[in-house]
Amino acid sequence: MAAPLAPRGGAGVAGQCWLVLLPPLLLALLLARSAGALVEGLYCGTRDCYEVLGVSRTAGKAEIARAYRQLARRYHPDRYRPEPGDEGPGRTPQSAEEAFLLVATAYETLKDEETRKDYDYMLDHPEEYYSHYYHYYSRRLAPKVDVRVVILVSVCAISVFQFFSWWNSYDKAISYLATVPKYRIQAMEIAKQQGLLRKAKEKGRNKKSKEEIRDEEENIIKNIIKSKIDIKGGYQKPQICDLLLFQILLAPFHLCSYIVWYCRWIYNFNIKGKEYGEEERLYIIRKSMKMSKSQFDSLEDHQKETFLKRELWIKENYEVYKQEQEEELKKKLANDPRWKRYRRWMKNEGPGRLTFVDD
Repeated sequence: MAAPLAPRGGAGVAGQCWLVLLPPLLLALLLARSAGALVEGLYCGTRDCYEVLGVSRTAGKAEIARAYRQLARRYHPDRYRPEPGDEGPGRTPQSAEEAFLLVATAYETLKDEETRKDYDYMLDHPEEYYSHYYHYYSRRLAPKVDVRVVILVSVCAISVFQFFSWWNSYDKAISYLATVPKYRIQAMEIAKQQGLLRKAKEKGRNKKSKEEIRDEEENIIKNIIKSKIDIKGGYQKPQICDLLLFQILLAPFHLCSYIVWYCRWIYNFNIKGKEYGEEERLYIIRKSMKMSKSQFDSLEDHQKETFLKRELWIKENYEVYKQEQEEELKKKLANDPRWKRYRRWMKNEGPGRLTFVDD
């Protein structure tokens, strides 16, 4: 006969007991400050930073600082003297230097509110292993200087370099124009009319040498050229508003101005169908030629008048003008002796020719 079945009531009661006891046990494991929360290499390692300083988790900054100063004086390598209470299993490092470094690490961890908050979170949530590594190293490797200060200093340095570079180019352009006979003669005539050259050659108590008179006359000519000529393009007089720092500060204003201008353009010329004015026509021509504003402004006035007479803001007229310019360029190149020599070299000795050299 088969053996009678054992009653199942005992196993069911035991399972129910485990189900009842499981949540409190899990909660206790989560809330307990287990040794798993203390990771070697993070903060104080396997030691509790609060226990290292001998303070509780509710201790304030003043109490933590006081405990650190006492332990730092006690374990300083130059002043350390062993005491009977220092010996104990697992409580004191092997040397005073290790103890001093451990105390300093504990203080650095607990004195900062954000680092202390991360450390307390690690003690309360030991299971978030990778999160603790991330917070620890993100704070240690974070730059100590505010990034905004670094950006501001960099932009200011670039702006200063821009200003002096542009001013140097402007001075070079003025010095070159002072050597061009066309501008130099005109500047000397203006200087003579204003009596500036006569003042430079005046004799008196402070008699000037020939070199000083020559330098002063040269400066007078350069100043007249600066005041009478308007240099455009890359050698124009530097303006403060063109520097990078001011461009960044004025960027919102320029953006709003462009949006307003674009809306007016759409309303006036696309919706209401108004005719283009001279400024709008030159703008369309400049865009068709793919030139920047400074490049277009550097063109001579008679060139702009030619563009307007030929109505180049109309696409068909501009295509005809572009074709004419290409044909004219081809004719110039065909008659240029340097271009002929280059073509001859490309034909006879260029990279596409194969030669065989007999040894």
